[in-house]
Amino acid sequence: MTVKKRVAILISGRGSNMSALIEAARAPDYPAEIVGVFSNRSDAPGLAIAAAAGIPTAFRSHKDFPDRESFDAAIQAILDEWRADLVCLAGYMRIFSTGFAERWTGRMLNIHPSLLPRHKGLKPQLQALDAGDAESGCTVHWVIPDLDDGPAILQRRVPILPGDTAETLAARILAEEHIAYPQALAMVCRGEVAL
Repeated sequence: MTVKKRVAILISGRGSNMSALIEAARAPDYPAEIVGVFSNRSDAPGLAIAAAAGIPTAFRSHKDFPDRESFDAAIQAILDEWRADLVCLAGYMRIFSTGFAERWTGRMLNIHPSLLPRHKGLKPQLQALDAGDAESGCTVHWVIPDLDDGPAILQRRVPILPGDTAETLAARILAEEHIAYPQALAMVCRGEVAL
């Protein structure tokens, strides 16, 4: 058995993708262990979920720092303490400084609820509906300094149904995210894909 990769997860909210990663990592043959969960919001429900699973958690508010670089330095100090090999963003709603993103390039993943490169940024489900797309889905991708622009690791597709709203489409995409993210992380940890 190869040594498991040490993975830190960054969240800003409920942590449903975080929960999917934690659950996957419970399997003895999964190639990653979750070593910590960080949030920029003290009230993020995911922090309590992680703590209940016995995973170390940390919180820092970006409002307590004068600029993006100093906030990212505080995150880096936490990641160093956890000795993280990889970082997974799971609903983390902050943009990184260029230096931080560059430092973690090739070792940081994100999941986005669209078939990138289509519909970057906020409200991608609504963007897909407004564009008249026949399908949507989710993309696990490498994080690079440009927002939602890193190469895709894995995508899962979801048909857009007659009468879909942004909410109904988002719910179906989320179910696919919970499958895609653990699968993509495992592929990265096993060295099957690299940036």
